[in-house]
Amino acid sequence: MKKFAVFSGFLGSGKTSTMMALTHYYTQHHGKAAMITNDLGSKGFADHRLALLRGCNASEIAEECICFCHDVLAERLNASFNDGVELVVSDIPGFGVGAQEHVYHGMEADYPGCYAFAPFTVLAEPRTVTFLREKQGGDLSHILHAQLLEADLIVLNKCDVLTDSEREEAITFLRASYPLSQVIAVSALRGDGLEELSRALMQGEASMRHPDIDYEDADLQHAMGELSEYYLQYHASVCCNDFDGNAYLLELAKRIQAEVKASDGEIPHLKLLAWAPEGDYGKVDLLGTDRPLEVPHTFAQPCTDLAVVLNATAACPHQTLDGIITGTVDAVSRQFQLEWVAFRKECFDLGEEE
Repeated sequence: MKKFAVFSGFLGSGKTSTMMALTHYYTQHHGKAAMITNDLGSKGFADHRLALLRGCNASEIAEECICFCHDVLAERLNASFNDGVELVVSDIPGFGVGAQEHVYHGMEADYPGCYAFAPFTVLAEPRTVTFLREKQGGDLSHILHAQLLEADLIVLNKCDVLTDSEREEAITFLRASYPLSQVIAVSALRGDGLEELSRALMQGEASMRHPDIDYEDADLQHAMGELSEYYLQYHASVCCNDFDGNAYLLELAKRIQAEVKASDGEIPHLKLLAWAPEGDYGKVDLLGTDRPLEVPHTFAQPCTDLAVVLNATAACPHQTLDGIITGTVDAVSRQFQLEWVAFRKECFDLGEEE
């Protein structure tokens, strides 16, 4: 049977990493799999570029959420299934609250009986569980809870950072808090749990239930309205010699982190991806103003030219975020004696739905 799965989840839960790991694993052990990266920005955002650099069977749907472009999604699914793909998994932009209703129910209404839907999947990470258990996270906790309410399958990712007892405590909490959901643990980094995830998606079915989410809840609306999205694509080059691309990306991320924190904002996720003409690439992730930077991949060689994609979501006004990121890119590029030219920039408040 050919299945379609949607991965929802909070920023930094590892949706892209899990989709890439699952696509590789399923193709190696079972059959052909493919992934779709979806975002509100224009084409060429970081997740899709990264998937291609890692050799994944990946395509992108840009400039619109799959919640509202069922015809485009149907064309993409049909092309994949006609090419022999058995499992297609897609993420969803923003926070995906209401995604089961809009994607699964919407696709079934528009194309009745045409697609088999895997369990609606929501990814969480250890920090998510900590926020919910200890009632931390402020406004963000309302989004986390709303996401998990509609899950058929909750995937606790990043279990490589937990002890066995910590993992079991987190799973027990999620099962007790969301009893309608199956809960499994994986590590996209190490590949743990991918066989169980493959079985859950291919053998299970979407419940197609209507979760009791109050979309007009004032706390949820306030939380969504506080967030801004930022997309920047640019080219950086040095006139002579070369430079340390890894140090450049780290300096960018550190300064953005410090500037957002100084503005009393928060930045739940920043993805900074850069690649050289030879195919070498580096990536830095920022998952909050109080968390250490993560470096999933580094350049092996010095750089002379870089294509850079920066995607960020932050809890601060988009004008503030724009000023911080644009100013930081300019200052750090000058520090490294680089000339940079922006090809595309988008910045908007999520609450305005621009």
